[in-house]
Amino acid sequence: MQLITNEIRIQLELNYIENQKAEMSDYNFDPKPVVKLFNPCGAQTWLLTEIEPKTNNAFGLCDMGMGSPELGYVSITELAALKLPFHMGIERDIHFEADLTISEYADQARETGSIAA
Repeated sequence: MQLITNEIRIQLELNYIENQKAEMSDYNFDPKPVVKLFNPCGAQTWLLTEIEPKTNNAFGLCDMGMGSPELGYVSITELAALKLPFHMGIERDIHFEADLTISEYADQARETGSIAA
């Protein structure tokens, strides 16, 4: 499965550009996550909002399944290379549609210790 399709990548890059503009002004950019990736054999989940153009470094809410989700960066290249049990890999939730902004998901995840999306 392709973790980041061209359509998803375009939106992630647009969010990156918008976030760069926001950092140089008083504008608070708080987008909804564009994509949800997860480990089908474990508790890891990533809700991603942006990706740096020409790289595979994405930003979002990262939950490693240890009770302390945090906002940060993840390498899509590294996620795609992970080999999980039963010949599986990290997957994209094709049914995911964000209901909250990334900061709302982050607040909720900090309270509960995991991402609920």
